[in-house]
Amino acid sequence: MNILVCNVGSTSLKFKLYEMPQETVMAQAYVERVGSADNGIYTYTRWSDHTKVERTQVAVPTYTEGIQLFLDSLLSEETGCLTEIAQIEAIGFKTVLSKGHYGVHRLTEEVLQGMEDYMAVAPAHNGPYLEAIRVFEKLLPDVERIGSFETAFHQTIPLSESLYAIPYEWYEKYGIRRLGYHGASHGHIAAMLLSREGEADKVVSCHLGGSCSLCAIDNGKSLNNSFGFSLQAGVFHNSRVGDMDAYIIPFLLKEGMSIDEITHGLEKNSGLLGISGVSNDLRLVEEAAAGGHERAALAVEMFINSLVSHIGAYTAQLGGLKQLVFTGGIGENSVSVRRRVCERLAFLGVKLSPERNESAQKDKIISADDSRVKVHVIPANEELGIARNVFQLVK
Repeated sequence: MNILVCNVGSTSLKFKLYEMPQETVMAQAYVERVGSADNGIYTYTRWSDHTKVERTQVAVPTYTEGIQLFLDSLLSEETGCLTEIAQIEAIGFKTVLSKGHYGVHRLTEEVLQGMEDYMAVAPAHNGPYLEAIRVFEKLLPDVERIGSFETAFHQTIPLSESLYAIPYEWYEKYGIRRLGYHGASHGHIAAMLLSREGEADKVVSCHLGGSCSLCAIDNGKSLNNSFGFSLQAGVFHNSRVGDMDAYIIPFLLKEGMSIDEITHGLEKNSGLLGISGVSNDLRLVEEAAAGGHERAALAVEMFINSLVSHIGAYTAQLGGLKQLVFTGGIGENSVSVRRRVCERLAFLGVKLSPERNESAQKDKIISADDSRVKVHVIPANEELGIARNVFQLVK
């Protein structure tokens, strides 16, 4: 079965075509600068022989043009791996949130309406996905469209952990609770550990990138996730606030700020950017900190503190810590973040091997042989998790 996985960003599209259940990647592509009349970037690779297409200054004014570029490449005599478009049997989307639908679902009108209903909770994600899904609906009307929602992996979180101490009626009427996100990534980590280690018990998975979340995993299942009802909660992010006192918002309203100004500040000007004043890119913030920039150093210290606090809380919930995993852009590439976090966890028996931590290998164990906790770096592969979910549902 050929399953196309589509990952939609506000100005980007990522594609991977899988042959399932073999889990063989047939082709992948990345479209950048969607919305550009003449400055888009398109990169395509056929995996069987590494045939590549790289184009710049491409007209990609809407998602339609970006999706069509990929479909044309799949059918091209020079670059293609399909003879007809009907060979795509299902399309899986890394969807985020739909009211009342938190697992893996066929994208019926009811499910799409649920995404509309929760637009205010995930505006940066639901809007682009709805647009791209509608494009595929027009271009490939006979192909099943399936959403693997980011909340799916976290449906095993107990109600005692997911409810806020708000009036219970708000949960019943509006569905307000901690939903959890980055489910495709944390689910992939659980599956990898089960395959490699034979168990995924007492695990804390750290997905660290442009947005960050931690997940407590036991018996291969999610027991907690640092995101909340929205993607604002938990550890702070590149430009998003993370956890904060809810009463800051009414205070700022009374001080004369508008709700739009407050929301923009929390979403776009907080996190690493808000504290450092330098950048929302951790690499640039760390460079500034190394050069003596006090606010940049403060931002990095706050980021590490946030990670350690959540790992400590999840270790208590799990009743111990056997495995710690770093994934995502920061988790996979920042030697210093991994080192500083593990140094703070030495009291748990975490002991890092400096040589392993600093090696160029991407997929690796970085703990010392005598560490009581095994520390992994596992590259994120959300697309594979989505392909598996779609295959299971269709099968």
